[in-house]
Amino acid sequence: MGDTTLTLINKLDFGDPLYLHPSDTTSGTPIISIKLKGTENYNIWSRSMLLALGTKNKLGFINGTCVKSLTDANLASQWERCNTVVLSWMLGTLSEELYNGQIFSTSALTVWNDLKETYDKIDGYVIFDLHQKINNLK
Repeated sequence: MGDTTLTLINKLDFGDPLYLHPSDTTSGTPIISIKLKGTENYNIWSRSMLLALGTKNKLGFINGTCVKSLTDANLASQWERCNTVVLSWMLGTLSEELYNGQIFSTSALTVWNDLKETYDKIDGYVIFDLHQKINNLK
């Protein structure tokens, strides 16, 4: 059974979220060029991250649809490896202050949700200011 599963992992294709391209684990280039600073750039950062993870077929690690196997140790190990890669991509795009607060996290999904809960805020002043500008347009 173990050999069959190992062969299965070796034969994962690019359409499988558990597939890792060799460049996914060797490149020192950040997955996106934007560093998350906080509320002021969360929306741009998260949209950029969603696009980048989508191109690598790894959205399931931040939306919870790609889950760790409970029945196959080899697939569970591959899930752990992919989760770690996604987590490292995310951590590499955080400002130093935010990085220090997330470095001991072990789940890409948890980090994604924590960052969303903390920084996906719309500033009330910004909304008020936009409404004022719209109302003043004639």
